[in-house]
Amino acid sequence: MANLNKVMLIGNAGRDAEMRYTANGNAMATFTMAVNSNRRNPAGEWETETEWFTVVMFGDRAERQSQYITKGKSIYVEGRLRTRNWDDDQGQRHYRTEVIANTVQTLDRRTEGGGAAGAGGDDWGDDFAGRPGGGGAVDPDDLPFE
Repeated sequence: MANLNKVMLIGNAGRDAEMRYTANGNAMATFTMAVNSNRRNPAGEWETETEWFTVVMFGDRAERQSQYITKGKSIYVEGRLRTRNWDDDQGQRHYRTEVIANTVQTLDRRTEGGGAAGAGGDDWGDDFAGRPGGGGAVDPDDLPFE
């Protein structure tokens, strides 16, 4: 039987990406992401429910893309889920589930100057959008799911 660990999210950055380096010098960027869904409550009124995710990027991708992930920016993230666990000083076990991103793409519309909103143009290169000639804004209808 085959295995699959894949997640695709569209939402808004909850905070600016934070760049760090691991003990062995690898780049790592983290940010939070809010994804909203609407549903009707038992009274028939619409409610918005927000799910929060922690997104992690590694390597060159983290160094290049972290500068463009700012609070409130609409983004598409594709990657896999990873759950880490650790024991604190009192011996209590903690768990954290994170999205390990392999594709991050801004969904903000382009500005009149031709660049992506707030990004200073198409400086992201092919790797940012996950497709040749990528970078910049994308229409959510072009994403690979319904």
